[in-house]
Order: sequence, then C-alpha cells, then structure tokens
Amino acid sequence: MSCSPNSPFARATGLPDAMANAQSTIFSVLLPFTLDTAALTPAALIALAQQNQVLVLGVAGALAALFVVRYFTSPYRKLPPGPRGLPILGNALDLRDNQWIAFTKWKKQYGDVIYLSALGQPIVVLGSQKAAGDLLDRRAGIYSDRPHNVVAARILTGGMAIVFQSYGDRWRRMRKASHEGLNRGVSEHFQATQLYEAILLAVGMLETPLSWDKHLRRTAASVVMSITYDTPTVHSEEDASVKDVNDCVARLTRAALPGAHLVEFLPWMMYIPSRFAKWKREAEEWYAKDTATFEGLFNNVGKQLANGIDRPSFSASLIKGAKRNQLSVHESSWLAATMYAAGAETTSGVMAWWQLAMLAYPETQKRAQAELDTVVGRTRMPTFADLPHLPYIRAMVKEALRWRPVDPVGLPHRSTEDDWYEGMFIPAGTICMANVWALNRDPELYGEDAHHFNPARFIDEKGNVNAGPADTKEEGHVTYGFGRRVCVGKHVANNSLFIDIAVMLWATNIEHAKDSQGKKIEIDVDGWVEDGLVVRPVPFACSITPRFPEAPAILAEEKELLAH
Repeated sequence: MSCSPNSPFARATGLPDAMANAQSTIFSVLLPFTLDTAALTPAALIALAQQNQVLVLGVAGALAALFVVRYFTSPYRKLPPGPRGLPILGNALDLRDNQWIAFTKWKKQYGDVIYLSALGQPIVVLGSQKAAGDLLDRRAGIYSDRPHNVVAARILTGGMAIVFQSYGDRWRRMRKASHEGLNRGVSEHFQATQLYEAILLAVGMLETPLSWDKHLRRTAASVVMSITYDTPTVHSEEDASVKDVNDCVARLTRAALPGAHLVEFLPWMMYIPSRFAKWKREAEEWYAKDTATFEGLFNNVGKQLANGIDRPSFSASLIKGAKRNQLSVHESSWLAATMYAAGAETTSGVMAWWQLAMLAYPETQKRAQAELDTVVGRTRMPTFADLPHLPYIRAMVKEALRWRPVDPVGLPHRSTEDDWYEGMFIPAGTICMANVWALNRDPELYGEDAHHFNPARFIDEKGNVNAGPADTKEEGHVTYGFGRRVCVGKHVANNSLFIDIAVMLWATNIEHAKDSQGKKIEIDVDGWVEDGLVVRPVPFACSITPRFPEAPAILAEEKELLAH
C-alpha cells in the first residue's frame, strides 16, 4: 500500500503524519526504560518490546484505532461519485475529444455532480443547471478562479488574458473596465455599426451564396473589430489586423488543450532556461510579437482621441477609464484583444448553427418571416427599433444559443477552498466544469423536444418572450457562463445575433441546395467539427435567394445611406 503523502489512502487516513506520531509515541514510551539512548539499536528495541508486550500492543491498538477513525471521518471518503480511472493517469484519457458526450452519459449513471481525477488533479463536472447555479453562481466567491495553465496563461499571454487569469486584483480591475465598456446601456452605441454589417451580410449572401460561411466570419470579425478598435469595415477575415488576432487565438487554443505541453504536468520545467527549451522560447517570442500588434491597434485609438475623434469603442472606454481602473496601456491592449478574440469566433459559430437550423426546421423560418411581414412589412428593412415588437426573432436568438452551444463544456472554473455540496466533498483546487451541452438540453427544463430547434419554447401564452429556467438569468440558456465569469459581452452579442437574423430572414430565403439532378442535398444536423475556440456544424451547402423582388434594391439603398 502506498504511503505517499499525496495518495488517496494517505489523504483519507493521515498515514504519513500518523507514522511520525507513532515513532514519537514509541520512543516516549520506551525511553524511560533505558538510560542509554545510544544503545537503542534495532535488537535493543526488539528486546524492550518483548519485555513490554502489553504496552506495545496498547500503542499499536491506539494507532490502529487512530487510522480507523481518520479513515472513516476523512472528507475524501465523501467525494462525488464518478467513473474509475487508471492507475496514476486517473481519467486523463477520458478527457480528450467530445467531452460533453461522455459527461452526458455519465450523468445518467452517477448523477448531477461527477468526480474525476486526471494525473492527481481533481475535477468535478456539473450536469444540471441547479448544481451549476448553486456552486458557480451562488458560491461564486470560491468558484471564480481558473485552472493554472503555464503556456497559454503565463507565457503566451504574459498573464494578461482575462479569460485565463486567476481570480485576483488584476482580474477584478480588468473585469470592472470590461463591464464599463460593454454593459447593456453602452451596447446601444454600437447598434448602427451592427445594422450596417447585417446589411452587408445579406448583400454578400445574395451575391455569393456558396461562400456563406466566409460571409458569416467576415461579418463577425468586422463588427467586433469596429466595436473594439473603431476600425473601418473589414472586407475579409484575411485582413492583416484580423488575421494577426485570429492567429493569436489559434495559438492560445492549441496551447490550452489538455496535454498540449508536458510542462502542464511537470511544472518544474517552467524554470528551464529558454535557450534549452524550444517550446518556451517560441512562446516568449510570440508574446512579444502579439503585444506589439495589440498595443499598435490600441494606441491608434489613443491617437484618434488625441486628435479630437471621439467615437464609441471599447478601446476608447479603456483609455478614458485607465486611471480610474488602474490599468496600464499594456494591460488595456491585451484586454481589448481578448474581448475581440472572445467575440468574433463565437458569434460566427452561433450564426452557422442558426443557418443549419433554417434548413433542418423550415417551419421556424416561415414563422419568423411571417412576424417580420406583420411588424416590418416589405417596403423597409428591420431595425433595432423593431426589437420589442419581434418576440419570435428574439426567441430565435435564445434558441440558437441554447440548441447548439459553441463551447459545449464552457471555460473551467477552479475552487479556492474546501467545500461541501449536498453531502459531497469538493476539495480546494478542484477544476469545476459545467456540461453546458447537457444543461441546455435538459428535458425537465425544456421539454421532451429539448434536442430540437424550437424558438416557440421561449414564447408564453400571451405571445411575449419568457424568462426561461430559473438559473439562466433570463437568457433562457447557460451558454454565456456563470457567476463572476459570465460573458461580459453578452449584450453586444445578443444585439448582433438579433439584427443579423432579422435582416437575413427579411431579405432572403434559406433552403436546401440541390444537386445536378435536382435532388435535395442532405445535411448533417447532429455532426460537428471543433474549429479553434468553438464547435461548428459540419460544412454544408445551401441555397440563398431573395425573398421578394424588391429586397436586393432596398438592401443596396440602405447600404449606401448608412455608408455615409
């Protein structure tokens, strides 16, 4: 049996401490019977033990009782249930691809809170909205930290990426500044940009429908770049600035994958000099290059402000609040870049799933278009002024985020204190993951059709948008995360999704593509591909055509008006 201080038995019994105590106890008992401590050879100890058998048996019995008591009172015997792992590796091999599928199966067997261990790292998976809300929301004070990641969090980003940061002073300052620049009230200042980009999206879709995915990516990148840095319209996701930020995101994503670097399991490797560690040297070089790029983009906004050009942008907000929030240019530039990285990929991913849903559930497209015809008509385009009067479109946004969450297991949290939940022990330092996929598809909350795309689930009997399940903060889903780590840009994202969907459905019909023989090309509704930060649908073909003859002309006219 292992006596390592870190072994499960040692944690449950306190064996190493008990062994030290036992040695001390035996010497304290036996030493009074001898005057020459130097003569306490092994043979002498055996002789003393034989002479004092009753005393030795009593000590041994006391130690045995101590072990039993420590074992049966140890909190580690109350860990949540979970699948057995391999020796040493634990469940590490179970945490590679498609984690949300395995987690969903385990929930049926082990319940809403599952315990795993990967190379000694405790992990808890939360499989219900109640469990996730109880811990990550209502106990956010001890569940807002992030797992330690050497390469992605420390070297590639220099500790500046807020999504990877530990729950501390810098994170609080950055979070406060983020909320000031992207809250619900401020998000309204970006609506003109979002409407213009939605028009460009519809125009592009009608002109080159086969490139629909590129149009989605371009639109998302352009909106977020404009909101973050007050840049002109991005014409391609290959534009220099966009490509630089996207390349950084790809590097971070690869580095953050479990097992990507050996140093994550052997932290002492962090102290190897860079000249002897290629992985470390390259990460440091990329950090320097990315810092120069991000500070350049950020400082351009500063120059505009200095020249009297004061348009709303996230970077402008950071510059104006720098002293109040105690953020340096270096910190602010990385915060702005992180906000871009978090927004562009996810928005285009959600739109890709929505477009797939329009093919798989054509009745929802028809109902949304009927609402648009009633509220907006066909002589003008929808705008944000129509938002309160388009409940089904708003419900469609919620459903697109719920039905296929682009990050099915969310970003992991980390506990900072020992905790108990419903009789289960959660040790300090546990990585806590919410199985967003399962939480968003819980039949007890969303009905037996939870696996289907159905915006009507968010419409009440009066035709208004309902708040959704209790632990979704009126979003209707948990895709935006939990507690103090909830997505700070969710209001901007909701607005982008609303206007993109509204304009697309007003102007176009999205239908199945057909092959050369006129047969409908089938789509894979249940498949997915992992692409950078997000999970996207398997590539598919579709037909995008004007919904009525005047649509292209009205789009072109509005495009010209907003461009000036």
